[in-house]
Parts: sequence; C-alpha cells; structure tokens
Amino acid sequence: MSIETPVRQESPSALPTKPMLEVRDLVVRYGRGRKAAAAPAAVDGVSFTIRPGETVGLVGESGSGKSTIGKAILGLQNVSGGSITYRGEDITHAGAGRRRALGGELRAVFQDPNSSLNPRTTVGASLMDPLRLRGVSAAEARARAEDMLERVGLPREAVDRYPSQFSGGQRQRISVARALICDPQLVVCDEAVSALDLSTQAQVLNLLADLRDERGLSYLFIAHDIAVVQFLAQRVVVLYRGQVMESGPAAAVTENPKHPFTRALVAASPVPRPAEQAQRREARESLGVRTAAATTASPGGCPFRQRCPLATDLCRDERPALRLVGESDVACHYS
Repeated sequence: MSIETPVRQESPSALPTKPMLEVRDLVVRYGRGRKAAAAPAAVDGVSFTIRPGETVGLVGESGSGKSTIGKAILGLQNVSGGSITYRGEDITHAGAGRRRALGGELRAVFQDPNSSLNPRTTVGASLMDPLRLRGVSAAEARARAEDMLERVGLPREAVDRYPSQFSGGQRQRISVARALICDPQLVVCDEAVSALDLSTQAQVLNLLADLRDERGLSYLFIAHDIAVVQFLAQRVVVLYRGQVMESGPAAAVTENPKHPFTRALVAASPVPRPAEQAQRREARESLGVRTAAATTASPGGCPFRQRCPLATDLCRDERPALRLVGESDVACHYS
C-alpha cells in the first residue's frame, strides 16, 4: 500500500507518560488443562505499552499472534501468563461483570463489517444498543447515533437503513461509529482496513486519525501490512510466531529496520509503482530470507532462525533478548 498524504501524528514525547494500557510478559496458549500446558504458546512473553492519545501498531504475518493479543485485551481470550493493566487496573482475569462495565471504554473494530454488523437490524439499532444497555434514553441514543454517523461521513438518515444498503467502505465506517459511540478510551482495530480497496483504506485511516486527534483516543492497530501501520501508528511492535522481534518509533522501525524479519516485511510491502515494486522484489530476494512455507516451528532459540540468513548455532540454542539498537528494541544476536 502506498499513501501519499501523511497523517498528522503527535510526537511520542508529547504524549502523557502514564500508560493507558500496559501488557507485560503476556503468554497465551490454546486449549485447556494439560493440553494447554503442553501446547506451544500462541503468544510468548509479549510486552508493550500504549499511552493516552497514542497509536501502537502490531504487525506480523498470519499466525504471529496479533489477533490473539487483541482478543486477550478485550477479554475474549484466556491468558496463560503475564498481565494486562488498563489505566492502572489489572484486568488480566477480570470477570464477566467487570468486563461488561469496561465495555464502553474498551471497544473494537474488526476486519469484516459484513460479519460484525447484524444484517437484520438497522444501522441505528446497532449503534444504539450499547447506549441503551448503559441506561441512555431511546431519544438521546438515536440523536447520538445520528451525530456519530454524520461524524464518520454518512448521512443522518442512514440510521434507518440496513447494512446491505451500504458499500464495504461505508459499512466499515458504521463499524467505526459503533466502536466510538460510547466515547471509549482505547480501541482495538483488528485488521480494520485489510478488506478494503486502497482508496477506501486511506479514507478510513484518515478518519481514524482525525477521531484520535479530536478525542484523545488510544489505538492498538493490528495489521499484516507494515505500510498501513506506518501510516497511522506512532510506535510499532513487530511479531513473529508469538514473540516480539522489534519495537520502537514507527519511523525507526519502518524506515531503518534492524531485525532481518522486519527488513523482509518492509521489502514485501506492496507499492503501486511497477519500477519501485521491482526494486523491492530485488531487495527482498537479496536479503536471503527463506519463505515461511520452507520452515517448520521448533522449540527453543530464535523462532526466526530457520528463515534467517544470519542464523548460527547460538540462534538455535539461545533465545535472543530484546536489546536497544539505535532507537529500537531488537531481539537478534547479530542485528
């Protein structure tokens, strides 16, 4: 993806220092009991923070654990280890009652608006339901739904229409409106623009950025395309097989990547100009990174070692710790 108009971004140093969300050594295993204990970790020791008004991008290939982390934060996935702290409160194992109370503050925008919007209810009903559950009167809920639809670029009368009467991009705007109607503090965007065409992606990304700046929102923005993440995020966390490979300021990670996997992600990011795409293809091939299909997961050491041109016996025997290289934290013995 290539987007010509840069989104307004605040400098991370200008943001408040107290975290909105803090994830520490998060571990998630699927299954129950002994089966879960013996299963490889889908998320293995992931840590990051999100400050008020900040967007943190979570990027990686399919199966890297990105969506699992988002579900754990939202309380949709059990946590096997580590902690999740929201505004100073440990919500790692929060019960159903506490999660319902947090429902207005922690919201989500998912990948497919076709499956996340009920086709049998009007757009207005979908937007009004979370407000009505919080005791807002029907008249006020409808007025707020109309205002929010207008804010995301849709007509107020859309409140009485059904999702099937809108395009894919418009339905995703409705999903954004539904996520923001309760005035949340943190929004998890899980592949929120990956199903859209490039021009619609840019519109939705700009909308998310404008709403962030106006409302002081925090985003966890999950995507597989590092160019999309670079467009919106102030900081980026790169995942591979459930582990953090690199994290740091968005410009440092995307423009001067230190980890071989991050370099491969940047080189693989598509651009609309054929000549530049050819140069990227040559750069990607010159890195000597093997494809994921040519490797199998194995325990211990660096998870990327079977694909990495720098790998040695040390990478097989010892998992690299995150260490500061330039502006980024990098999990590589040889970066």
